[in-house]
Amino acid sequence: MLIRQVALVSDDAGVPTPEILRVASALQKQVTRDFAPIWKVRATVDGFDSLEAVPLGYWPVIVVADVKDAAGFHTDQNGQPFALVEAGSSWSLTASHETLEMLADPFGNRLMADPSPKPGQGRVEFLVEVCDPSEDDAFAYTVNDVLVSDFYTPRYFDPVRHDGVRYSFNGRLTEPRQVLPGGYLSWHDPVSDHWFQETFFGTEPKFPDLGVLARANRSLREMIDAARPETRRLSTLEPENSRLTRAITAAGSSEEASSARAQSLRAHIEGLREDRQS
Repeated sequence: MLIRQVALVSDDAGVPTPEILRVASALQKQVTRDFAPIWKVRATVDGFDSLEAVPLGYWPVIVVADVKDAAGFHTDQNGQPFALVEAGSSWSLTASHETLEMLADPFGNRLMADPSPKPGQGRVEFLVEVCDPSEDDAFAYTVNDVLVSDFYTPRYFDPVRHDGVRYSFNGRLTEPRQVLPGGYLSWHDPVSDHWFQETFFGTEPKFPDLGVLARANRSLREMIDAARPETRRLSTLEPENSRLTRAITAAGSSEEASSARAQSLRAHIEGLREDRQS
């Protein structure tokens, strides 16, 4: 099985390299421990201090200061995937989202056939975006005290619900094709050739019709990202957000513990040097 290689890097976003490396190590752990066994992929996530340092063959997830309407998944002039993440207090949540979706569908065109959640439609083609239905920070979790995204499993596209089935990693999705508050799901209706979504950004789900999407040499995911309704900016959660606050507090404690361990190792190494010299 080929190993997919993802590069996490900041480009003029003011995110220091130690923070890039800390988040990259958390994403690597999430991918290896949580995501890869479920989605049957092998991947590395490495942090770099500049775009120039990213080797050829890596798919970049780039943290930038200002994304305007360009955040999310893209392909470069050679059709290779990359993603733009807005810098902010919770940028790791968006970086996790983009990394996992890139690994599940590197080129943004993967479809799964299943019954439509919209009344009156029959069988449709769902775009595989593993984090969208439960993307809200309410359903996030932490790895190494870094906030990361929940994701659905391949069983999310089961035709019917079964007890005891895991539909998302943290279990918050409890049935196929469910959309949680703050999330959305996108699909193509082959009868009308229109794209639809189920969005849950208010008090109840809605089913906007996105119409016929002109490809224009873009992937399906790029077009959906451009056409989707306004969602929460998950990279810039409010400072009083409870999950963000807990993650920041825990990260501070972890940093203190890591610093103490580093000092202990340095002292032990110095002791070994002195023993060899005596």
